[in-house]
Amino acid sequence: MTRTHRLFQLMQTLRTVPPPATAAALADALGVTPRTVYRDIDTLRGLGAVIDGAAGFGYTLIEDAALPPLSFDAEELEALVLGLREVQQVGDPALAEAAGAALSKMRARLPPGQAHRLQHAVLSAHRYAPMPEPGIDVRVLRQAAWDERTVRFDYCDVEGRATTRNVDPLSIVYMQASHCLLAWCHLRRAFRAFRLDRMDGLEVLETSFRPRRVPLLRECLAEMGSCPPSAPSRTASV
Repeated sequence: MTRTHRLFQLMQTLRTVPPPATAAALADALGVTPRTVYRDIDTLRGLGAVIDGAAGFGYTLIEDAALPPLSFDAEELEALVLGLREVQQVGDPALAEAAGAALSKMRARLPPGQAHRLQHAVLSAHRYAPMPEPGIDVRVLRQAAWDERTVRFDYCDVEGRATTRNVDPLSIVYMQASHCLLAWCHLRRAFRAFRLDRMDGLEVLETSFRPRRVPLLRECLAEMGSCPPSAPSRTASV
């Protein structure tokens, strides 16, 4: 780990751990010695970060010079907190972790009054029925969609039939009971929705479908929206 990367990781850890964070806890999180943490804290202070505390007492990030100033009104703060906490509840593991990190970054950069309001927001989100765990690494799937690369995976449908699919990934939809991939399926030659918890063995192929993702997604959503509620959609989960 380079020193620059270590300093970045130390700032991120200070944003996310409950304050005050002891040097021992920070050292354990970063895989370094407490003496290194003391030196890095001094370096961050020299770069403009306002970090309260001292050796033996723990450290609290008061003002984060790495982040731009933020200002929201009360309703905007509640909306942001609700949205990010909903992502923590329904997102895949990587997105849930990212939502928590985003909340921590906001709290570190907001004025004290707004930071207090964010931490103790009236609105929240909670789901008692956990979402099914994805069978694949969703970060890899998201990146393949951004890169407009065809992917291959093994799939088990609602009837228990196993197939291998090559698809062009268009969008991941976080539905009420499951996470689904909207895609153009090469096998069926049609749009399909695939539940992520029924996917396995994800592989990103060299085949590119750039620049067709956005128009294909529009067509897929239009097809879904034009289907009467009582009629089976061609985009239904398989």
